[in-house]
Amino acid sequence: MTVMIATFMEVLDTSVANVALPHIAGNLSATVEETTWVLTSYLVANAIILPLGGYLSSLMGRKRFYLTCVVIFTVASGLCGLAPSLGWLIFFRILQGLGGGGLQPTSQAILVENFPLEKRGAAMALYGMGVILAPIIGPVLGGWITDNYSWHWIFLINIPIGMLSIFLNSALLHDPPTLKRINLKEGAKFDYIGIGILTLGLAGLEIVLDEGQRKDWFSSNLIVFFAIVAVVMLVTTAVVEWRKKEPIVDLKLLKDRNFAAATLMMFILGFVLYGSMALLPIFLQTLLGYTASLSGWILSPGGVAVLIMMPIVAMLLKHIDTRWLIGAGFLICGTGLFMMAGFNLQVDFRTIMVSRMVQSLGLAFLFIPMNVTAFKNIPPSKTSYATGLLNLVRNIGGSTGIALVSTILSRRAQVHQANLVGNLQAGNPAFTTLLSGAQQLLISKGNSMVDAAHKAQGMVYGTLLRQSTMMAFADTFWIMAMLCFCLLPLLLFMRKTRITKGGAGPPVH
Repeated sequence: MTVMIATFMEVLDTSVANVALPHIAGNLSATVEETTWVLTSYLVANAIILPLGGYLSSLMGRKRFYLTCVVIFTVASGLCGLAPSLGWLIFFRILQGLGGGGLQPTSQAILVENFPLEKRGAAMALYGMGVILAPIIGPVLGGWITDNYSWHWIFLINIPIGMLSIFLNSALLHDPPTLKRINLKEGAKFDYIGIGILTLGLAGLEIVLDEGQRKDWFSSNLIVFFAIVAVVMLVTTAVVEWRKKEPIVDLKLLKDRNFAAATLMMFILGFVLYGSMALLPIFLQTLLGYTASLSGWILSPGGVAVLIMMPIVAMLLKHIDTRWLIGAGFLICGTGLFMMAGFNLQVDFRTIMVSRMVQSLGLAFLFIPMNVTAFKNIPPSKTSYATGLLNLVRNIGGSTGIALVSTILSRRAQVHQANLVGNLQAGNPAFTTLLSGAQQLLISKGNSMVDAAHKAQGMVYGTLLRQSTMMAFADTFWIMAMLCFCLLPLLLFMRKTRITKGGAGPPVH
């Protein structure tokens, strides 16, 4: 519970600001597009610090590093709430992202090291409930605070929570005896070059993913520039860090087949989770005319399903091989997305909610078993490095998912629109009947014959746009479902992992 408080606060802050962007824009005399940097700057800073958690924990000590992150996040939250201009708000959000980026991986490292393997599933279940609950209530809480008070309070509410977290962590956390420290006094050198090239690479990648769709990807010189920076710097980082004795990102962990497979699965999990969460509200509000509140009622039962299932999955870990649970998770999640691919413009509330709940049940089977499998053979001294790498991959998967589903949706809508336009011809009986019916309806409502003819064509074309967009949504959901199904053969690559009472048995190499 102690480590979950700060992580809950950090995850909550990634989504709570989304709904307040129009209010922030109006209050700070900026456009809504300019205020999206309030989100982007946080994500970039967050991505930069995620893989550095293991290195900085070894350098500073885990407790000191974790408390430093909580303090930076709390102070930056207060400064965000007091920001007098958009420029200062973006600067303070960068500080907030740097503090928040170290919270999730360090929290997971603390759990892995403080709980024996047979209790680790239950600990991860409780921790995971907080992590999953935060993005569910984030938009609702952010909207309520913004409407009833001011956008400043979505940041200021972090201050009392942060102070509670600082007190509890100071009193209860201790560095584990297995933590391998880097001592600069004994000849170890601070890796300025490694941190610099990694920072440039991750910052370039996040900017490409966050701004790519808005800038029409590689038709923009800005996106091309940052894409080149990202590729060159990340490849250089991989080459340089692979040769170092004390790397800032330990890529040698990927030699373990369980960790390598779990890392790839975590990327796809982030892609599907964040991609579907971005897509479904747009579908509900733009095509079906749902309000933001009604969209929340669609999404919330899925979160409740995850909260209920996580403790059950933690118990199943003691009896069932984690590979079976992971396979069931991706199968169920893919089935839920496949159900969404069958939506049409007449789909009812219950069908949408059930589809979302099926997808969410699949997610409940993935979070804990994937983490238990990933850390099965990781040495305790490398836990922080492993958690940082896993969280980084999941966040990059989420950013990639949001960027690509937006692009796929736009491109597929154009394809379907071009195909459907071919049916709007005078010789098509269905088109003629539809146009005639629309004209008669408009004439019966008092429109002249000429006005009715023009309005009827507009109505038919509007129907075509809605149908082409609906088909694009179906295509995008189908692609995400196939991604889940395509991961199932990867389970054959993983080694058997089962939690037994009293320990895990001998390590499998």
